[in-house]
Amino acid sequence: MLYPSIDSLLNKIDSKYSLVSVAAKRARSMQQTRDERLPKYVSYKHVGKALEEIYSGELTYRVPKKSETGAIYGKDSNIGK
Repeated sequence: MLYPSIDSLLNKIDSKYSLVSVAAKRARSMQQTRDERLPKYVSYKHVGKALEEIYSGELTYRVPKKSETGAIYGKDSNIGK
């Protein structure tokens, strides 16, 4: 059985797509920087560690407001408008 379970993770992040995206970005960051936020992990793989951080509440995400999309995509971008 996987720890943490997908059902418990979906209580923290509302969609599977967002969950995978956040976990993958965090796993890549941990692989490059060796930055760990929890004192002890059950998993030894970076993706598992990222999921544990989400489950513990150490790692979250937020949806940017419309006013912030220009900063993310650039002023001339049509994305997010």
